[in-house]
Amino acid sequence: MIEPLYSLAGVFVGLLVGLTGVGGGSLMTPLLVLMFGFHPATAVGTDLLYASATKTAGTAVHGRHGTVDWQVVRRLASGSVPSAVAMLILLSLIDARAPAMAEVISTVLGIALILTAISVFFRQSIVARLAPLFMGEDDARIGRLTLILGVVLGVLVSLTSVGAGALGMTALLILYPKVPVARLVGSDIAHAVPLTLIAGLGHLSMGTVDLWLLASLLLGSIPGIIVGSMVAARVSDRVLVPLLAVTLAIVGFKLLF
Repeated sequence: MIEPLYSLAGVFVGLLVGLTGVGGGSLMTPLLVLMFGFHPATAVGTDLLYASATKTAGTAVHGRHGTVDWQVVRRLASGSVPSAVAMLILLSLIDARAPAMAEVISTVLGIALILTAISVFFRQSIVARLAPLFMGEDDARIGRLTLILGVVLGVLVSLTSVGAGALGMTALLILYPKVPVARLVGSDIAHAVPLTLIAGLGHLSMGTVDLWLLASLLLGSIPGIIVGSMVAARVSDRVLVPLLAVTLAIVGFKLLF
């Protein structure tokens, strides 16, 4: 059945996604694990299908506005899709729902959240320092580095559902300093659609997706994202970004310790 409390959580996460642009996985997965007590594998699997649904709508919007660099998307997907499939096969062989895997997923998720917090809070400084190093690189080397980035994201997203948003976006800003930010944002969202869909379907086949939970989350998050996006321009990033970064860091340490 649809659970109103989960829908309320969806509204909360949707609002934050709309306000900050940070991926829902960084917010939803730890919420499901820490507040509602779901097994980490179930939280990850459900969130992946949740993300694929919400990011499909975002990709459609960016596609209509021409703010998707499909070459970047192909390069990322060339690395992320195979590595995601490999990780899903590994999870199925060792049983993702086993108690030992709960600890592994929670640990990696905690580390990913702390890295996301650093990426969110210090993004401008990180990009300003590292982007000039890639300004003059030839396109072939940038392509190889993008593929490697995709491999890392494929593994991370399949295991934790976190990484394709804040971490992936920061890396793209470093690798493609000459590409308009809007096109990189659109490319990051477009790449997340096949990645989260494939990873989510893999988790569904392993039985680590709660479909009623998924429906409850979508029921709340879709209007939450709409409202958050509408009021985003009226809320100062100087308040939201540090608050979000601190929250992610605290949750990350909570999962680790």
